[in-house]
Amino acid sequence: MAGKKLDNFEQKLSTLESLVSKLEQGDMPLEQALREFEQGIKLARQCQQELKDAEQKVEILMQKTVDAEPQPHSTDGEDQAEE
Repeated sequence: MAGKKLDNFEQKLSTLESLVSKLEQGDMPLEQALREFEQGIKLARQCQQELKDAEQKVEILMQKTVDAEPQPHSTDGEDQAEE
């Protein structure tokens, strides 16, 4: 999985679900589990960002303002504290 480039949200989410399933089984060596967990965290953050971006686009479309532009979201973990 390390060399694969995941192009869309659905692929990322499917891969994340697979990783979670494998980790829940608990039958892999610690080093492998840590690598899988790290990959899962990375995918979860990417999916979360894509969802936020999509939500922002929907809000802009609903406001029907011509001059509204999407704003970048922080990825340093500040947003997770709100949830």
